[in-house]
Order: sequence, then C-alpha cells, then structure tokens
Amino acid sequence: MVRRVGFTVFVVDDDELVLRALSRLLRAASYEAVCFQSPRALLASYDRQTPSCLIVDLSMSEMSGLQLQQELHERGLCVPLIFLTGTGDIPSSVTAMKAGAIDFLVKPADRDKLLAAIARAEQQDEDIRRESDDLAMINVRLSMLTPREKEVLVYVIGGLLNKQIAAILGTVEKTIKVHRGRMMSKLGVHSVADLVRLTARAGIEPAESRYWP
Repeated sequence: MVRRVGFTVFVVDDDELVLRALSRLLRAASYEAVCFQSPRALLASYDRQTPSCLIVDLSMSEMSGLQLQQELHERGLCVPLIFLTGTGDIPSSVTAMKAGAIDFLVKPADRDKLLAAIARAEQQDEDIRRESDDLAMINVRLSMLTPREKEVLVYVIGGLLNKQIAAILGTVEKTIKVHRGRMMSKLGVHSVADLVRLTARAGIEPAESRYWP
C-alpha cells in the first residue's frame, strides 16, 4: 500500500531503551514516531484526528497494555493497536486479538513482522476513517428529513406499501407517495434496497410487524 503522509505511530513503553530502539526503527522506515513512557501520558495528549496506530507494551507498571486498550474502547477511540511483550503470553494475546488488536509480537520484535503489522494498522485506520466520514454524511442527510418523512422511512424499510403506511398514519396513499419520494431524494437513494443498506449503517430499525395493518 502507499504510505499516507502524516501517518503517526505512537509508541507506549515504560522502558526508555525500548522507546529509543523503536523510534530509530520507525523513523528509518519513514514513519513519524511519537513515544510515551506511560499510558496516561498518551491518553492526556492523544488526538484521534491524527491518522495513527499504537504500539503498546503489554506489561507496564502504571497501566497494562490490555487496560489501555480497554480505556481507549471506553472513550470511543477506535485506534489500531499492536502489542509487544517480553514473553509469550497466550491468554493475553487471545484477549488482545479478540478486542481488535492488529498483532501481538514478542520482544525484540522482528523488524519485518513489525513493519507488516504497522502497514495493516495503517490500512485499518484508513478504513475506519472512511467509514466514519461516510456515516457522518449519512447522519447529515438524515437530519434533513422532516418528522413525517422519518415516520415514513421506518415503515418503508419495514417492507410496507404506501397504502399500508397511509392506513397506519391516518392519511391518503398519495400523501405518503410524496413524503416517500422526498425522503429518498434527500437521502440520495433510488431503491428500497439502497435505503435499507443506508439505514442499517445508521442503526435505524424498521417498523415492527405488529404495527402493520
């Protein structure tokens, strides 16, 4: 893949010698490296707007790597994370990978394996940001709908016909057809299938069948 300009690798390890070695390795590979000797120092200054990934030591005195991973999740920060450990720890590696870690490498990390893991992290970061941008655009479009158009929306994705929706909302089929057309135009979709996919990404549930006439 083509390396993105401005991609930063944050390294968190309480061993200063490890930080220096990783910093040299990363800069030699043309990555921008920012190092922290404690997880809390990272959390205090981390900016998710920066395209980045984390390389984190598993065992640190202040906060373990797994605890840092959990703290990031609780803050809603979906950042690609690579773990390093001084010894192979199978249970911890399983926990880390299940929580979304890119890789779990034993120190001293093999250069090629580490750079390959960073490349995967860079791609994941790009994918996350693209999905976030797409979702933000979807939410902007949804915010343009009137309350009535939003009502019609959940019935349309639930598979109801215009006449069924009209009966539920106490209006006529022609009116529902107008609301439906405006709603789909604002959302930029041309079929119910496209509408279902869009609303699923936004977490919108269809009207439940018990409301159907």
